[in-house]
Amino acid sequence: MIANPSHFKGDPNLPVENVSWFDAIQYCNKKSLLEGLTLAYEISGSADDRTVSWNREANGYRLPTNAEWEYACRAGTTTAFNTGNNITTNQANFNEAIGRTTQVGSYHPNAWDLYDMHGNVWEWVWDWYELYESGEKVDPIGPSAGYWKVLRGGCWGRSAEYARSAERGGISPYSWNPHTGFRVARN
Repeated sequence: MIANPSHFKGDPNLPVENVSWFDAIQYCNKKSLLEGLTLAYEISGSADDRTVSWNREANGYRLPTNAEWEYACRAGTTTAFNTGNNITTNQANFNEAIGRTTQVGSYHPNAWDLYDMHGNVWEWVWDWYELYESGEKVDPIGPSAGYWKVLRGGCWGRSAEYARSAERGGISPYSWNPHTGFRVARN
């Protein structure tokens, strides 16, 4: 990308934040192009009315789905956090304990060696936000349209409740703030 949009700068290992869902989608496509991979996303429309379609067969970078994100966060656990039923500020960056983002990997990874699944920055995922229907689902993908995109993981400025493995929020895909970033996935 041309510039780092982050509010918190200085250390190259800080997560990028202040990015919209559309910024994250564009990053995935640019990273895929640089590595000669098939683009996961096709973006059309104007800046105020964009449409994004996902080529599920592509090998390029993409955002995880809501279900993929939770599966990766849990890393085989069934508790509120991948650390157990509780989490402390020695295990994740949340509740304004530090007052800003921390370097990626500042805390121990989960059982699958994934860092910062709880706290630090909210992470955009592919899905539109909707209320969950009752009953079990296998690898669900949200609706094809909506008003809000899903955010996962909580952030440095919110309480532990928002960092739970199952917790999710939603905001406009055009929104950005110093609490919101993303992680990428590949098929």
